[in-house]
Amino acid sequence: MSGGLAPPTLEEVRRAYEIIKREITLPTPLIHSPGLSEHLDAHVSIKLEAATPTSAFKVRGGIYLASQLDADVRKRGLVTASTGNHGQSIAYGAASAGTSATVFMPTDANPDKIAAIERFGGRVELVGERVDECFLAAAEYAHERGALYVEPVNQPTLIAGVATAALEVLETQQPDTDLVIVPLGGGTGASGWVTVRDGLGHPAGIWAAQSSLSPAVHDAWRSGKMETRPNQTLAEGIATGVVFDLPLGILRAGLNDFILVDDEQILAGLRQLWDLQHIMSEPAGAVGVAAADQERDRIAGKQVVIVVSGANATRDQLLKWLAD
Repeated sequence: MSGGLAPPTLEEVRRAYEIIKREITLPTPLIHSPGLSEHLDAHVSIKLEAATPTSAFKVRGGIYLASQLDADVRKRGLVTASTGNHGQSIAYGAASAGTSATVFMPTDANPDKIAAIERFGGRVELVGERVDECFLAAAEYAHERGALYVEPVNQPTLIAGVATAALEVLETQQPDTDLVIVPLGGGTGASGWVTVRDGLGHPAGIWAAQSSLSPAVHDAWRSGKMETRPNQTLAEGIATGVVFDLPLGILRAGLNDFILVDDEQILAGLRQLWDLQHIMSEPAGAVGVAAADQERDRIAGKQVVIVVSGANATRDQLLKWLAD
C-alpha cells in the first residue's frame, strides 16, 4: 500500500455516508434501462453518479476528505491537480468545510469544468499539456505555501467517500446484483466498490473499464509493475498515464476483471446511453457501457450495474460526439 497507508474499512465507509448525505442528496438513482437490457441481453441498471452537484461520483470523496480536516489545515487550504471532476470535488468539499482550494489543470482543460470549479469557490492554475504534469506543480505549490496537497488517488479518505455509492447499490438498491462495471482513471472508484463488496461479503463481480489509449492502471493490474504509459484518451475524466499504489493494491487483491476499450468504442457507448436511455454523459462516464458492449457474451443473463459518472461535456463536444 502507499507509504504504509491502509485501505478504508466498511465501517469508515458507513461513517463517510452519514457525513456526505448531510451535504448532498443521497442515494443517487439506480435506473433500470430496458433499452440497454435488450441490447445486451442482460438486466442492466445504470448507477447514475452524474446526479450530483458536480455531475460526478468524486464529490463524495471531496466532501468526506474535507470534513476530516483539522482547524489548522482548514486555515492553510487545499491544493490538488485534476482534469476537472476531482478538482470540482475538492472545491465543493473545501467550500462545505469553510476552507480554500487551488486546482492545477492542463492548459487545454475543459472550460466547463474550469467554470464549475470557480463556481464552487476554487481557484484554477493552468499548467502543462497533460494532468500528469500538474501533479508535481501542485505539490510544489502546496509545499511553498504550507497548504495541504491532496494527492488525487492515494487517499484512503477519498476512497472511503466514493465507496458510499457501492454501499447504496449492494446493500439497499439492488442487493441481487451479479456484476458491476466501473469506469477507471486512477482507481478510487473501483477501489471503493471492491472495498464495500468485500466488506459486505457480497458475491458480485467487479470489473473496471479503461481506455486503451491511457492503459497505465490496467497494465499495472495485470503485471504488478508500476510503469507509466501513454496518456492520449479523449476521455479526460479517466485520463492518466501513471499508477497509484494504494488503489492498485486494493484492485489486485479483489478486482475480478479489467476491460480495455478504445476511444471509438467509448464514443459509441456515449451514443448508446443517449439513444437507449436518454442519459447524457461525457466519454469517461460511458466507458462502462463500451466495456459491457464489448463483453456482451460474458454478461448475458446477468443482473448488471453500470456506473455512469461524469456529465461535464461542453455543448460543442456533445454535438460532435453524438453526430459522428
